[in-house]
Amino acid sequence: MQLPLIPTMLVGSYPQPGWLVDRSVLLGSGPPRVRMKHVWRPDENLLQEAFDDAALIALHDQERAGIDIVCDGEVRRESYFNHFANALDGIDIDRPGEVPGRTGKPTPVPRVVGPIRRRSPVQTDEIALLRQQTDRPIKITLPGAFTMAKMALDEYYGDTGRLIDAYADVLNAEIIDLKRAGADIIQLDEPHMQAHPEEASRYAIDAIERALDGINGMTIVHMCFGYAYVVKDKPSGYSFLHELDACCATAISVEAAQPNLDPSILSRLPSKKIVYGVIDLGTEDVETPETVASRLRRALTHIEPARLIAAPDCGMKYLPRDVAFGKLKALTAGAAIVRKELADKGIQDLAGV
Repeated sequence: MQLPLIPTMLVGSYPQPGWLVDRSVLLGSGPPRVRMKHVWRPDENLLQEAFDDAALIALHDQERAGIDIVCDGEVRRESYFNHFANALDGIDIDRPGEVPGRTGKPTPVPRVVGPIRRRSPVQTDEIALLRQQTDRPIKITLPGAFTMAKMALDEYYGDTGRLIDAYADVLNAEIIDLKRAGADIIQLDEPHMQAHPEEASRYAIDAIERALDGINGMTIVHMCFGYAYVVKDKPSGYSFLHELDACCATAISVEAAQPNLDPSILSRLPSKKIVYGVIDLGTEDVETPETVASRLRRALTHIEPARLIAAPDCGMKYLPRDVAFGKLKALTAGAAIVRKELADKGIQDLAGV
């Protein structure tokens, strides 16, 4: 598939409708690693239909805003993490474990009690629904193997490398099925590489290679500091980033707006496309298109236009839906401004997927 220069996409989540989730529950806790069924408003026998309807709403909002690469907004998920991680065999869902979270606080997590396996595809139905509804490129997100291993209590493998490999293997099998179902772009969410750089130096690249082995098309590794709703003060630089230039993923996704990232850091990823965060999710103020354009211009002083993809910093699920939609429109309008400036200079290459 071909896209315009500086295509636009969501990083992952989009606000779920109020009839689907109890926002007081959602906003009253951090992203869950284990199940949080009480966040859903519909009866369990109505949930699947409600999920499908919410996915179509998220898709429709993206298309109305002019987003180039679409997704389902992760509307079926209690968090980016637990939707996939808790669907696997080898996990005791009813009796979770506890490990220190990114902030050091004890966090309930999946307890690994047997071989990590996938009894059936987890997310292919989600892709199949979107593929029936749109001809735009579709992206799907999955928690990465390193992050899943960091957010689990291992009582079976007894070795970090073996645990990560097991997660990477089930990811690879899932990704193969997702590609067959119609997914164009695969994204692995790996926030814990940033949070644990020393361990990431030992395991991260191998985990990505194993999960993406044999996968064609655009692949992305998303690095972030955490949801803006949860993490207010973010560092202005990454503790683990340039090492990812050695991995097989096509693109690296970074936050830049809220943390005011120095774009010169992008020069340390010379072989990658960059999904660049130009929408600050730490404020409900909607950016102007010119603000977005200015952030993109700063990135273009360090990378070529064909390598730049415009996006929000991270997932948008904690924002009010009208604010999120306004920010998406600003995103596409700002990208269009810069795209025209490049065209006026004779730069009109297409970006492939």
